Amino acid sequence: MVAKKVRIVNPTGLQVRPAGELCKEADKFKCKVTLEYKGNEANAKSVLSVLGACIKFGDEINLVCDGEGEEEALAHIAACIEAGLAD
Repeated sequence: MVAKKVRIVNPTGLQVRPAGELCKEADKFKCKVTLEYKGNEANAKSVLSVLGACIKFGDEINLVCDGEGEEEALAHIAACIEAGLAD
C-alpha cells in the first residue's frame, strides 16, 4: 500500500466532470484506489462514492493505492489531480 497527500486544484472541486475524469483514470489500474478525506473513504473508481465525499477546491486528500501496480497508479492519479483533472 502506498499513499500521498494531494491538494485539489480544480476550481469546482471533485464535482461531476472532474469526478468522472478521476474515476476514468483510476479504472486504468487493477489496484484498489481510495480517497481519504475528513475520516471517510471514497472508492476512486466510483463516481457516486467520489461525489458523496463532497471534496472541494483547496481540500487536501490522502490518495491511497493498494495492490498490483500501486506505485504507478499513485504517481499517475496524483499527477492528474495536481493538473486539475482536465479532460
